[in-house]
Amino acid sequence: MIGSILGNLTHTHTRTEHTERERMSQSNGEGMDAGEKENMAVWLLGVKTLSIQPFNLPPLGPHDVKVRMKAVGICGSDVHHFKNMRCANFIVKKPMVIGHESAGVIEEVGSEVKSLVVGDHVALEPGISCRRCHLCKNGRYNLCPEVKFFGSPPTNGVLANQVVHPENLCFKLPDNVSLEEGAMCEPLSVGVHACRRANINPETKVLIMGAGPIGLVTMLAARAFGAPRIVIVDIDDRRLSFAKDLGADEIIQVSANIKDVADEVVKIRNAMGSSIDVSFDCVGFDKTMSTTLNATRGGGKVCLVGLGQSEMTVPLCPTAAREIDIIGIFRYRNTWPLCIEFLRTGKIDVKPLITHRFRFTQEDVEEAFETSAQGGNAIKVMFNL
Repeated sequence: MIGSILGNLTHTHTRTEHTERERMSQSNGEGMDAGEKENMAVWLLGVKTLSIQPFNLPPLGPHDVKVRMKAVGICGSDVHHFKNMRCANFIVKKPMVIGHESAGVIEEVGSEVKSLVVGDHVALEPGISCRRCHLCKNGRYNLCPEVKFFGSPPTNGVLANQVVHPENLCFKLPDNVSLEEGAMCEPLSVGVHACRRANINPETKVLIMGAGPIGLVTMLAARAFGAPRIVIVDIDDRRLSFAKDLGADEIIQVSANIKDVADEVVKIRNAMGSSIDVSFDCVGFDKTMSTTLNATRGGGKVCLVGLGQSEMTVPLCPTAAREIDIIGIFRYRNTWPLCIEFLRTGKIDVKPLITHRFRFTQEDVEEAFETSAQGGNAIKVMFNL
């Protein structure tokens, strides 16, 4: 089945041997695999500077649970923080625990917790909103200006032995959904939220710009929502080959030169074989957004998912004249139950996306982030704690 997708393109990296360095670091408490003595976490201290150090947890509130982390993925925003100490307008100004794609096992529950018990496997939604502002009250809590989001400065993340989190943001996993799949609910939620915003259905023909992790989960979500034809575009032939094996109906390799947009739009339209109803820009550059705006049919939609540039120059006037709706997304809301259901029923299989695995040691942490930062064959890098 899809188990052979990776072939020579990617490989699963699992470190199985303890090096002398790891044994020495564990003897003094640095990089302990299980945090036998105290809770440990990966702290971002500076540009490309990570260190496993103690992490003190807040007291357990009546509606909180303590979770022992088991699976944590590396996101593109984590890589931006790692490389630049910032992601868009979110700037790391002091040491911060990194990570937000996560799943684990309940170890302790607050006095008022009713839906979870010790031993439950859960996936964690990382954003805690205020619940009081008009956006929260209207159900758009992902836009809350006071949201505290794991691993987004100044809020500490989840690449740790244990974390404390509200009960209502921890979602119990069915027996046939693994902890790694549970951690993948976070990136998958981006694709699900985008498809909801764009109203993807069995009559929607879809174009996706970008075959990175978010482009791929958006493709998987669009298929689960019923999209009958999906064309995916990228500059990297390896990523495109991966997307084809994962289920794309057609793949197209393009250049990074914005002067090529007109010719590439013709190629994309021909590959679709019919009008493009919805385009997802999962990259977010002048070139990719201009391509989607030109390729999408009149009266269609373009959903901006990726935020590669903070400002763009795109053909808005011709777009307005063709009545193309431009919509954006920011993270997600109310997606975890549907993501888990997609995984439980097999409508979506995220396992092939996990191409590299690492353990919770200082050496592995450094190698994992370098691997993710280099891109290439790495789609989703996952820690097994």
